[in-house]
Amino acid sequence: MSHLSKIICLMIVLFMLLAGRSVQAEPHGLQLPAGFHIAVWAEVPDARSLTLGAQGTVFVGTRRDGRVFALRDSDGDGSADKRWTLLHDLNMPNGVAFHGGALYVAESGAIWRLDDIETRLDSPPVPHLVHRLTPYRHHGWRYIAFGPDDRLYVSLGAPCNVCEPGRFGAIWRLRPDGSAFEAYALGVRNSVGLAFHPQTGELWFTDNGRDWLGDDLPSDELNRASAAGQHFGFPYCHAGDVQDPEFGAGHPCTEFTPPVDKLGAHVASLGLRFYTGSQFPAAYRGNLLIAEHGSWNRSSPVGYRVMWLRLDGGRVVDSRPLVSGWLDADGRVSGRPVDLLVLADGSLLISDDAGGRIWRLSYTDD
Repeated sequence: MSHLSKIICLMIVLFMLLAGRSVQAEPHGLQLPAGFHIAVWAEVPDARSLTLGAQGTVFVGTRRDGRVFALRDSDGDGSADKRWTLLHDLNMPNGVAFHGGALYVAESGAIWRLDDIETRLDSPPVPHLVHRLTPYRHHGWRYIAFGPDDRLYVSLGAPCNVCEPGRFGAIWRLRPDGSAFEAYALGVRNSVGLAFHPQTGELWFTDNGRDWLGDDLPSDELNRASAAGQHFGFPYCHAGDVQDPEFGAGHPCTEFTPPVDKLGAHVASLGLRFYTGSQFPAAYRGNLLIAEHGSWNRSSPVGYRVMWLRLDGGRVVDSRPLVSGWLDADGRVSGRPVDLLVLADGSLLISDDAGGRIWRLSYTDD
């Protein structure tokens, strides 16, 4: 290659980096920014929520499968080589959280605790009942996460498309022993992703918008709860400015806490994480990543990707895909991302319930 040809090639690569162009990651056909790489970390049926143990164990909840798994990459080669089934025959055990050496599991009708779990993977303990919940199918899969206040936060989705949800349609919190169960954020239709800001400790969460108002209304929401007791609009107002045609009369949207950002109609925004690692470029650090599970009832499907949102304080100032391609140009779907987890080395796990996989996204400055 001539000296001039080398210069031209370098200029093309530099232009792609500066322009944010994507390159295709083989052999999976997924689209990633330059420098990122993706590979299957584990095969797990119906993989949903993810949480990380103190000793590096990755715990995985499911929805339809009814099992809860534990995984480890014991040889450090970038893929899991050990898998345990901790629980089975549960009712949508979507929610998992780790705290004080114990694994907390939320199925539709109960929250359970498995003590000292990482030393007992080969012979899991009998689960201890933490709190009873009301079981139901519609939005009955729970998402749980521990906050900086050592309280367990649990999302109770509205048992409907749109209705007066009563004590549901809210995010509640409780102590690790199951006591002091109290509502924290109200007017939340169906949140399947909770995260706490690494500096402020505030709760940020996704919320899926109601159906059957058309292809483009209302948007999913990214919300920030700065204090207990805020109301985010459901069922009266959606996405901060869409008054519900059935329940909105007498409830102007100005009564409610508006979203931080509109994420798009029907994209099904689920798991979110603040990127707290150091492997990805500096622009990602401290910013937000969101898994879009993808639409099910839109005339043209949307979502099926992982988004990167750049923040300035409490505002979103930029948003772009980090991983896409599970939805191809012909509308065929090969995967549906659900939840995200930052590992100790700074790589990112992405659960995919449709593909029955957990992906590992890494970055090398090459």
